[in-house]
Amino acid sequence: MREAFVNPKLIFAVLVIAAAPVCARAQKPSAAKVTKADVQKVVQLISGDKAKTEIYCNIGKLNEQIAEADETKDAKKAAELAAQIEALGKKLGPEFTALVDRLQDVDPESEDGKQIGSMLEPLDKLCAR
Repeated sequence: MREAFVNPKLIFAVLVIAAAPVCARAQKPSAAKVTKADVQKVVQLISGDKAKTEIYCNIGKLNEQIAEADETKDAKKAAELAAQIEALGKKLGPEFTALVDRLQDVDPESEDGKQIGSMLEPLDKLCAR
């Protein structure tokens, strides 16, 4: 299970799921492109704060539980877990939420997506400890 944390696709899923409900309420979608500086800033903010690192790791665990709930077609449990992720995502701060908002427009399989995924790997390695 620990190996899943270094999967760039899972990283994107965690980030997108964490802020999707918040972003859905936004009146205007962000047109700004994700930059390396944006990703680096969020990685530094989260990795430099034990509490935020723990929150990020908990989001990853909840995301895995959502995947399991989806496999068993338990929509109620998936919705409950998504609500928990939303609450945790808010605790990571506005930089995290802004990054996730812009990541929704990035294809994880694209060159940019792969690069962003690799930039986020240090966070997931912190979770694998």
